[in-house]
Amino acid sequence: MTSARPYPAAALFGRLLDHANRHDPYPYFAELTREPIWQLDAHTWLVSGHCEISALLRDPRLSAQDAAPADGPSGPSGPLGSDGRPFHGPFLLLDPPHHDALRAQTVHQFAPRILGMRPHIEAMVAGLLDQHGGSGPGEIDVVASLAYPLPVAVICALLGVPPEEEPVFHSFAGRLTRALDPVETLSKQEIAELEVTRADWLAYLLPMIEERRATPATDLVSGLLTDGDPATRMVDVELAATLGLLLIAGHETTVNLIANGTLALLRNPDVLARLRADPGLAPAVVEEVLRFDPPVQMNGRHTTADIRVAGQVVPAGDRITLMLAAGNRDPRRFAAPDRFWPERTGNAHLAFGGGVHYCLGAALARMEGQAALTAIATRLSNPRPVADPPPYRPNMLLRGPEEVRVAHDGITPTG
Repeated sequence: MTSARPYPAAALFGRLLDHANRHDPYPYFAELTREPIWQLDAHTWLVSGHCEISALLRDPRLSAQDAAPADGPSGPSGPLGSDGRPFHGPFLLLDPPHHDALRAQTVHQFAPRILGMRPHIEAMVAGLLDQHGGSGPGEIDVVASLAYPLPVAVICALLGVPPEEEPVFHSFAGRLTRALDPVETLSKQEIAELEVTRADWLAYLLPMIEERRATPATDLVSGLLTDGDPATRMVDVELAATLGLLLIAGHETTVNLIANGTLALLRNPDVLARLRADPGLAPAVVEEVLRFDPPVQMNGRHTTADIRVAGQVVPAGDRITLMLAAGNRDPRRFAAPDRFWPERTGNAHLAFGGGVHYCLGAALARMEGQAALTAIATRLSNPRPVADPPPYRPNMLLRGPEEVRVAHDGITPTG
């Protein structure tokens, strides 16, 4: 009898998924970068090389679309929306051509609305820190007081959601995010809870959609409901799914960007001092945070044809996990990859993905990250961590701390 083929990456990947290692998965990512591709099991592969990930993100033979049918009532050509037209799913989880059509609609409404938002975002950041202002020493949880409320307020402003409903969106962001983790890491109870969450999300959004259809305003939802050809607009359930993904992608990732960036500054006081002295360094600091400790750590795809990756042939139909956080510290691409160094040149990080699925909200996330980290550096006097490492949330794909408590000697008033 022949013994089963060993897959060395399986144990390594298991340690990555272990919550006990969530505070610092980078030793395991470093092990993965020893080879650009690993076989996890008979039909699953891990790709950790920067060059290989970058190429695969742009390869049309890699599919983001789940092979399983989307939820919803079925019709002859697939699931149907409430108006009888086919429902293809949220565009983030689709391939061209359906992806391209839905993304184009969203970009057409999203991009103009974020132009000129920087002063508004900076004012939001200032207002949130002002709530904890004072000349004396104190303590602030950057996650609860800044990183969480800022992006949800921005998203609610884009969607036309009144401020009093922001806590509802905050709650849904946390509940929906768990759906992005590998299903094998979820318990049966968590899977059941996610089904309830999806149903609750639809129950919350569908009346809003009907209201905006009847009385359009100037928000993103109204724009998606009224612009363009009615025959090609998103069906209601498709719009609800797209808004759910925008909430997760626009909220949870920015929370992690600000929280991870705060930790990086506190752990590198020389960089903190340089940013305090020169706020113009903020764009470079944010780009280095995105490389050094990215909000999205990995990305799942499957092959639609045989693909050769670093000498290995990955058969059609196999799963590929793109290890973005490993690629961002690939020593073949980045000098001193474990050093937090904003002045590095050629910072071609993978934090926003690439190809047709390049992050829709990248520009907005950069605005929010730059505003928040600049304010932390310039307004908090002598900031230092209360607990390092802080506790981390369960999610591995969107990895970030539950809290980042910072002691300080005072918060400089606005102006």
